[in-house]
Amino acid sequence: MPRTTSLRALTAAAHECRGCDLYKHATQVVFGEGPKGAHVMLVGEQPGDQEDQQGEPFVGPAGALLDRALNDAGIPRQDVYVTNAVKHFKWEPRGKRRIHKKPRISEVKACRPWLEAELKAVKPAIVVCLGATAAQAVLGSQFKLMAQRGRLMVSPIAEHVVATIHPSAVLRAPDADARRDAYAMLVADLKVVAKALR
Repeated sequence: MPRTTSLRALTAAAHECRGCDLYKHATQVVFGEGPKGAHVMLVGEQPGDQEDQQGEPFVGPAGALLDRALNDAGIPRQDVYVTNAVKHFKWEPRGKRRIHKKPRISEVKACRPWLEAELKAVKPAIVVCLGATAAQAVLGSQFKLMAQRGRLMVSPIAEHVVATIHPSAVLRAPDADARRDAYAMLVADLKVVAKALR
């Protein structure tokens, strides 16, 4: 782990990470992206299939939905740094497809120094945790997403934190009404972030 606040140096070092076994089955590491000094840092669970192939965070369908939600909440996308609690794609085969598999606590812990380094480098005003895995990585294992989402909180590693659902949860909702309700929930939580930034 290099002692630096250079995002370029951290990204390069992350490509050599062997802190857990996830690198063995992933195409590549997917480090965070965005401006140093971004006011908002979004933390997801892990890269998905598209992200693993392209080497960039939030470039798949969930990323497109997230961009729309940020816009609807009034948060400029260019003022956002996006990353994940885990930097390699964990998956299992299903036919010809690679299906997301939830990372273990040990894998999230192995990646935590990278997240802490990103926080030191970017110094965001607010960290937004997308989904339960990201929220528990930042706010602790006792955090209950649906009971505590949409509130401004404090964490040992970030002064201001808001947790919300992951955009992929919107996409996985069973029908159009459920997707609309989940999307409205995501945007409402992001509006809490936009208001806190003012």
